[in-house]
Amino acid sequence: MADFFFDVVSKVDLNLIEEAIAVARKEVANRYDFKDCDPDMQLLGKENIIKLSCADEYKVKALYDVLLTRLSKRGVAVRNFTPQKIEAALGGAAKQDIKIQQGIPAEKAKEMVKLIKDNKLKANASIQGDQLRVSSASKDTLQQVIALLKGKDFGLELQFTNYR
Repeated sequence: MADFFFDVVSKVDLNLIEEAIAVARKEVANRYDFKDCDPDMQLLGKENIIKLSCADEYKVKALYDVLLTRLSKRGVAVRNFTPQKIEAALGGAAKQDIKIQQGIPAEKAKEMVKLIKDNKLKANASIQGDQLRVSSASKDTLQQVIALLKGKDFGLELQFTNYR
């Protein structure tokens, strides 16, 4: 029976995002190219969305670049952010929503399970909500699974937790 296991998760720390937004706001307030355009960034934690708004489309893109720079300096996985289409707002302004991916989507989890089974490793992978649990009788097999998952690009930043 399986004695050892670990969980594969994809989580982003909302506190680090809030700190990065605060630093990005200070930077934008001091930049000349954002003068008189009223840039705004806010995190909606419950919906896992960051809202950006500014005077025009190009400044929204610049605002997003500043935010990504601040997030990457804090060690936040920027692969879990999905920018949506830039929309026109009232008064000629522009706005954009950035979705934050928390957890592993079901189709990605199924892809991971299939990859583990296709490599014929003696490990069992089960989907548990928005995470994946991999178990095996051998710790060496679990190490091989971790290396396999790290070697493949799933479009998410993966963390390996609860290793026992």
